[in-house]
Amino acid sequence: DLVEFPSKEMTPALKDLAKSMNRQSEMQALPENSPNLAMPNGNNQSGRKGVSLSHRYHSAMDGQEWPVEMHSYNERFTKMIEAVKRRHDPVVTTVAQGILEFKQAKRSHIVDTDVQAFLDRFYMSRIGIRMLIGQHIALNKGPSRKDYVGIICTKTNLSDMAQEAIDNAKFICEDYYGLFRGPEVHLHCKKDLEFMYVPSHLSHMLFELLKNSLRAVVEQYGTECDEYPPIKLIVAQGKEDIAIKISDEGGGIPRSGVPLVWTYMYTTAPSQHLDPTFDKSDFKAPMAGFGYGLPISRLYARYFGGDLKLISMEGYGTDVYLHLNRISNSDEPLP
Repeated sequence: DLVEFPSKEMTPALKDLAKSMNRQSEMQALPENSPNLAMPNGNNQSGRKGVSLSHRYHSAMDGQEWPVEMHSYNERFTKMIEAVKRRHDPVVTTVAQGILEFKQAKRSHIVDTDVQAFLDRFYMSRIGIRMLIGQHIALNKGPSRKDYVGIICTKTNLSDMAQEAIDNAKFICEDYYGLFRGPEVHLHCKKDLEFMYVPSHLSHMLFELLKNSLRAVVEQYGTECDEYPPIKLIVAQGKEDIAIKISDEGGGIPRSGVPLVWTYMYTTAPSQHLDPTFDKSDFKAPMAGFGYGLPISRLYARYFGGDLKLISMEGYGTDVYLHLNRISNSDEPLP
């Protein structure tokens, strides 16, 4: 679609506008480059030397009146990539169906390391592509929202995001098990703790992790339990990142099973059947049973330089540590 999209015809008016913009850019001095103190010797996290501001692409476009045909062209382009994004919504579910059939054909409960590495690269690329498309659409179609630049929120409130994820996960848990009251989740987070992040990514990770903890606790103590041990969600702010710990008393995972939780389509819950209309919607996992929650959540965390780690005590419970890097000083982890 991108290759076949017709290029913009440069009319004389657009050529004159481009020339005036170039002259204006040459006259306007760029600000001094402020080195990032987190990157010694001006190098970024990948080891590549940073590019000075004087060598970066820059066009002064403040106050420019764009022709109608330029607006029309940009609208058509935005509509085209929006259709691409929508068309690829069910890709995760489609690949999940393929892995399910692959495992059944091989009569194996896990996928081998080559398939695992391919899926990691594939889904990381997908997160990056959808991030770029979503950002372009949000910037061009609006409406503008306070504290947002596209889909990035410059003041993401962690307490509000965590509470929303808790409410959603508890609702799913109580509905799935038919509980009057599910396990409580105790939130320990400063009310005014804010940082720059993509709220949809954070919401997805917290929801999946809480859902796992809720399921473990309910299945450990049974659906007839009067009072479940609470789950703790602790948020701490450090100088380099935000750390979130989710602790449960759901019985834990055997040491031999810990590496397996990061493999796709591996689950400790009874295996679920994909919806017959799996190819018509995005991946919406039920309470459990697909084995996609942890590996996909770890990719979301790693996309901005963070990570997701799990420590378990068999017979007691599990602690999950989610590290969120500040996106202002991280590179995209291209596969």
